Amino acid sequence: MALPPPDPQFVLRGTSAAVHALRFSCGGPEPDIPLLFSGSENGFIHVWNLKTHRVDTTLDGHGRKSVYCVETMGAKDRLLSQGRDQRICLWDLAEGRTSVTDSVFTEHVGFCRCSLFKVAQGRWLMATAATSLEEVQILELPSKTSVCTLKPEVGAKLGMPMCLKLWQLRCGSQPVLLAGYEDGSVVLWNVSMGKALSQLVCHQEPVMSLDFDSEKAKGISGSSEKVLSIWSLNEQQNLQVYKTHELVNAGISDITIRPDKKILATAGWDHRIRIFGWKKLKPLAVLDYHTATVHCVSFSDHSDPQERLLAAGSKDQRISVWSIYAQT
Repeated sequence: MALPPPDPQFVLRGTSAAVHALRFSCGGPEPDIPLLFSGSENGFIHVWNLKTHRVDTTLDGHGRKSVYCVETMGAKDRLLSQGRDQRICLWDLAEGRTSVTDSVFTEHVGFCRCSLFKVAQGRWLMATAATSLEEVQILELPSKTSVCTLKPEVGAKLGMPMCLKLWQLRCGSQPVLLAGYEDGSVVLWNVSMGKALSQLVCHQEPVMSLDFDSEKAKGISGSSEKVLSIWSLNEQQNLQVYKTHELVNAGISDITIRPDKKILATAGWDHRIRIFGWKKLKPLAVLDYHTATVHCVSFSDHSDPQERLLAAGSKDQRISVWSIYAQT
């Protein structure tokens, strides 16, 4: 008989609003305290101390507009956040500071989270949905210089970009971007040339979230429908459907592959978190704790595999934190 799914290891309460973004920072040497950053619908970013399970700091930089993306930039005191105020904020939290050091005005009104990619020490590329509905803008940070704008071919009718993932084929090679669009397509872009390399229709509905495993050249995407789509990238840089997986209930808000590429987690509109084996997409567990849509899932970056955690943020204003398949 299958074992019943576990309960959360602990639950974080006190955001007073739906939770839309999560990012761990646990990889530092002792005595660094492991942290979890959360972005909420009320515009606040909470910095959670994972030893005390309490908020250490509350950051306010988005004019009470929903925060739907939080990223760390190499260290736990360097932070990027993106909100519905059409701003991407850069934070320096060293020595107890809590103010925005710089910001980028995007003029984009959707929910497309930006994607960060480290190109050198202290230098990052950032992909973000642009002012013009179908376009994606690539900026270099912290200089904020524009690298390129990725425009679909005339008549392509992809709709708005919904989710973005910057990565590189090999160490030292040029960065590429995977973008999921409103028409259900996933497109692979060459960033340096500013042109599309490959396009694949993965869903009938807008692509809500995607993640990619560059080692296996294989990715996964979810939409508002009942299907997870797994696709691969061949030697010629062509995307092709690898397999699909039918879900019980429709609607995926977020998908993330664990850094060790063993398992992945999905955030469901049906209030559930689902865990799959990444190799064959074998269903492993359904975590049923939340009472409303789960908006985001994130795996911790603990260096010790036994300490690995999974966090999920929900419309029910709670963050559930799980220790699951940590020993494998």
